[in-house]
Amino acid sequence: METDAPLRRRLRLVVTCAWLLFWGLMTATAVQDYVRDGGTRLWQPVLWEGSSLLVATLLLLLQRRATRRHDHLVATPRRWFLLQLPWLLVFWVAFVPLAFGIRHGVYALVGERYEHDAWLPTVFYEDVKISVFFGLFALVTFGLLSWQAMVEEKLAAQRTAGLLRVAQLRQLTAQMQPHFLFNALNTVSALMREDVDRADTMLARLADVLRATLETGTRPQVPLAAELRLLRGYAELMAERHADRVTLAWQVDTGVEACAVPVMCLQPLLENVFHHTVERRRGHVHIVLSARGEAGRLVLAVEDDAGQLPTGSSTGQGTGTALRNLRERLQALHGDDASLSLTQLAPAGVRAQIVLPCVS
Repeated sequence: METDAPLRRRLRLVVTCAWLLFWGLMTATAVQDYVRDGGTRLWQPVLWEGSSLLVATLLLLLQRRATRRHDHLVATPRRWFLLQLPWLLVFWVAFVPLAFGIRHGVYALVGERYEHDAWLPTVFYEDVKISVFFGLFALVTFGLLSWQAMVEEKLAAQRTAGLLRVAQLRQLTAQMQPHFLFNALNTVSALMREDVDRADTMLARLADVLRATLETGTRPQVPLAAELRLLRGYAELMAERHADRVTLAWQVDTGVEACAVPVMCLQPLLENVFHHTVERRRGHVHIVLSARGEAGRLVLAVEDDAGQLPTGSSTGQGTGTALRNLRERLQALHGDDASLSLTQLAPAGVRAQIVLPCVS
């Protein structure tokens, strides 16, 4: 995103180039008219236009320096133009004496005399021209300042939106850790009534998983490799509790580990399988966790062979807290380029799938 300072520098560069181009065209026109009238000393029209350029530039720079503090008033055009108007008097008073003084001085240096009409009609004619010039410059300046204010406001809005999005992601990410910890501790608590040694082992593994979550900090995304390390720890933790009732298979394509994924995006999907399927049936459950790349996209899936979606949920729009949180994080990070879906398999089983861009 472009910042305000580079924007102002580019605007000054454009204005300077346009200003020099304008006076270049004015000088070329003056030279052409001079030659058409039979003149042969080309330095004279160059001096006439050059002196006007020098004085006009000086006066305009002084005007901008004095009125720059009023730039914020472009939102109220009447006030802005009224504050510029006194400078028209400065142009009337200063332009002719300065510009014609330069011309008279240069002519005197070469031993000649600069001839022009009487002072009164000359001053009147030049002041009329400078009034038109001043009005055009004021309009152009107003247009540029208005455009700059609009762009800066847009940039500020984008920065604000970006900060809000980061804050939202941090909040959503932070919500996942207490939710995960609460369910994991419930698992340990239930096991302590059955086998204290196994509960102790699970606490050690839970500590490893929590250490892995702390390593991610408050980052909204981590490499898939880091996410899989955390997920394997959680899978071992849950498989220990449900020994002999569940098997897990991992299918991870080579080369996708560097893809960035929302932190703890797979853990709630695996947790749903244990909570809604493994814990509610006595039979064996086979779970497959996969990650593969497809044409620049990353497809993550957690699939079991025994689950059933609730009636009316065959479209895959899960509404649980963890799934809603994950869907909101995907939306904040990737918009419509990412999706989360649940699919009922036949004759039994549920496939939870995340599709998102594979960006390192």
